[in-house]
Amino acid sequence: MPGFRFRQTSPVTPDVTRPAPAIHFDNVGFSFPGKTVFSGLNLFVESGLCTCILGPSGCGKSTLLRLISGSAGLTFTGTIRFGDNSRQQGRTAWMAQQDLLLPWMSIRDNVLLGDRLRGTVTVGKRSAANRLLAAAGLEGWGEKLPGVLSGGMRQRVALLRTLMEDRSVILMDEPFSALDALTRIKLQNLTIQLIQGATVLLVTHDPMEALRVADRIYVLSGQPARPGAVITPPGPRPRDVSDAAFARLNAQLLDQLLGEDGP
Repeated sequence: MPGFRFRQTSPVTPDVTRPAPAIHFDNVGFSFPGKTVFSGLNLFVESGLCTCILGPSGCGKSTLLRLISGSAGLTFTGTIRFGDNSRQQGRTAWMAQQDLLLPWMSIRDNVLLGDRLRGTVTVGKRSAANRLLAAAGLEGWGEKLPGVLSGGMRQRVALLRTLMEDRSVILMDEPFSALDALTRIKLQNLTIQLIQGATVLLVTHDPMEALRVADRIYVLSGQPARPGAVITPPGPRPRDVSDAAFARLNAQLLDQLLGEDGP
């Protein structure tokens, strides 16, 4: 895969036209048949920050994101508020673990997919897509098809497509978990550069990823799930994994997650 040299002298940030809201979970309950996922859940996600959700498999991390997005068919009790507004519609963009690029579309058109579906592609939008591609080290790749891209490059395109949606809330469901360690770190760094100003929720199984990129970390545990530990890692992002304080915090967080997972 080509060298990862995105531009740092003139950072590109999402053109969020709406102020990024805080997200409030007020006494939220949600159940699947035979399982209560949340009951009386109260959670506060601060405006304009990156919040990571950690916890054992099956505790409801991805379900939390789907409730925030207003996914069809999910009925819950309580209230999820975006600032002072309980309506989710038009507020969120989603980045999943799978890149879901359309193989017959050019890389630039994949970045512009939302606008293509809405019929809102303009010269200005194409210019914005080109700037993002350049910032992500993909200048000159816009006319190519996704089949020529490596896994890390595909995830970069998926990240840019998410940012082009111009949403004030960005939901990320383990978007880097399938990548090798070096590519994952580079994409974490790029993500930090590009998501400034948005309210971001990142679900991950990787405590080191959470500690590198998050302003705040919630650890979900129990059945029904509730936030246990709330961690605010010190220092600017992305944090240095070789720092001794980072290593100690990572070890403590890993111990806690292993304890929550049980034997």
